[in-house]
Amino acid sequence: MSHTKTFLNRRDVLAGAGAGLALSALATGHGARAASVPPFTIVINQSPWFESFRKTVELYEKESGNKVELDVNPFAGSLEKQRNSVRASRGQYDLLIMNSGWFAEMYFGGFVDAISDIDPSFKLDPDVYSLGETIYFDPVKKTMTKTGKLMSMPISPLIPLLYYRGDLYKEAGLKAPETFAELETNARHFQKPPRMYGIVQRGARGPHTVAYDFYPYLYGFGGGIFKDQAAGDYSVVLNDEKGRTALDYYVRLAKEAGHPKTASLDQAEVIQNMVTGKAAHIMMVIAAWSQMDDPAKSAVVDKVEFAPTPHAPGLPTAPGLGHWLGGIARNVPDDRKRAAVEFLRWFQTKDAQVATAKLGGIPINAAAYRDPISQERQFRWMKPLAESLPHAVNIYQFPEASEVIAILELGLNRAVAGEITSVEALNSMSDQIQTVMAKYNYNTGKLPPLR
Repeated sequence: MSHTKTFLNRRDVLAGAGAGLALSALATGHGARAASVPPFTIVINQSPWFESFRKTVELYEKESGNKVELDVNPFAGSLEKQRNSVRASRGQYDLLIMNSGWFAEMYFGGFVDAISDIDPSFKLDPDVYSLGETIYFDPVKKTMTKTGKLMSMPISPLIPLLYYRGDLYKEAGLKAPETFAELETNARHFQKPPRMYGIVQRGARGPHTVAYDFYPYLYGFGGGIFKDQAAGDYSVVLNDEKGRTALDYYVRLAKEAGHPKTASLDQAEVIQNMVTGKAAHIMMVIAAWSQMDDPAKSAVVDKVEFAPTPHAPGLPTAPGLGHWLGGIARNVPDDRKRAAVEFLRWFQTKDAQVATAKLGGIPINAAAYRDPISQERQFRWMKPLAESLPHAVNIYQFPEASEVIAILELGLNRAVAGEITSVEALNSMSDQIQTVMAKYNYNTGKLPPLR
C-alpha cells in the first residue's frame, strides 16, 4: 500500500475494505508486466483529480507489488517543494507532477531527465496524447517539438469543456452550441436572474484564474498572446482585432447573460452555480465532471451535458491546456529513476487508463476513449473530450510564464469588473508583456495600440 503524506487533511490510503474490493474489480491482470523496483516518491498537488490518481497508484501497487509514496501538498506548496528539491545536491522527490504553468521551467533548467535517457528501451504508447507536444523538449533549440526528447508523461490531460443543461436544452428545442454566436444566443435565452444565469464565468484574479478561462475565447476567435512561440517569435499580438473581439465578447456575456458578480467568481463558485441549478452553461476544466453527477453535491444529477468549447466560424475549438505532466528529477538515485519509469510504463497503457476513468480520472490514452465505457451515460464527457484534445493549445512555451499570467490576471479582472475598457486592458497588458519578454532577451515586439 502506498504511504500518503498530506499537508492538508489526513486521508486514509484506502477508504476501508470496500475500496479494496473496488480495486480488485478494476485490476487489469497485467501486473507481471511491471519489473520489481525499489520504492519511489511522487510529489503532487491536492486537486479535484487527486483521489482518482491516488487510487490508480494503489492499483499499480496491487498489480506490480512495487511501493509508491505520495507527498501531497496545496498547489503552491507542491511547486515550492519541487523547486527546492531539484536545486538540492540530492533530490527528495523522484517523480514531479508538473503543472502547465511551470513544466517549462523544469525543462529549460535541466531539472528533469528524459525518460528515454533513463531507459532507452522505453516506448511511448502511440495512443498517448502529446498535448501540444509538451511531453517533448529539444534542449538545444529550447523548443517543445516531437523531434526532441521524451521528457515527461501526461498525468492529467486537463482542458475545459462546455458544460450545459441538457434538460433545459431539450425543453427549449435547442442543440449544443458550436459557435460563439450560438452560445451567446442560448445563454441569453436562459438568462433569468437571480434564479438562473445564462452562463457563469470566472473573473476573479488569482494564480491562473480568469486568464485560464479566457484562453478558449481568445484562441477560439483566432487570436493569441504571441505571434509564433514555436518559431521563437514572441512579438505580442494580444491587442489585435481578434483579441478585442474576444475580450469584448467575454465581458458582454458576463454583463448581459451572466452572473452580476463575475469579477469575484473563482472556480469553486462557478461549479457551485452549476451544481445548484443556477447556471445554464459554464466553461470549466473537465476535472469537475464527476461533481455534476454526485448526489451529495449536485442538484442537477444526469442533467448536465458536455461539448467542445465554442469557436468562431471556420476555426476549430481551442481549449487552453491546463494539464499536468510527470517528469523524473535528474538529481535522484538511478534506481529510483528507473522505478519511476516502470510506473509510467504501466500508467500509459489502455488498461490502466480505463481503470483511471472508472476511478474518476481523465485518461491520457486515446484507446481508453474508444473503449465501450465511453458509451456509458456516466462517461458522456469522454466523446467531446476526445474531440477536443487534439486541438488543445499550449499557451506558454517559456519558463517565465508566471510573470505574463500575473499581468493577464490583473488586466482581465479589471476589464470584467468594468474598471477599464477592453481596449485599455489589452493595450496595457500587451505593453507589460512585451516589457517582460524584452527583459529576458526574447525576440519580441508589439503592435500599435488599439484605438
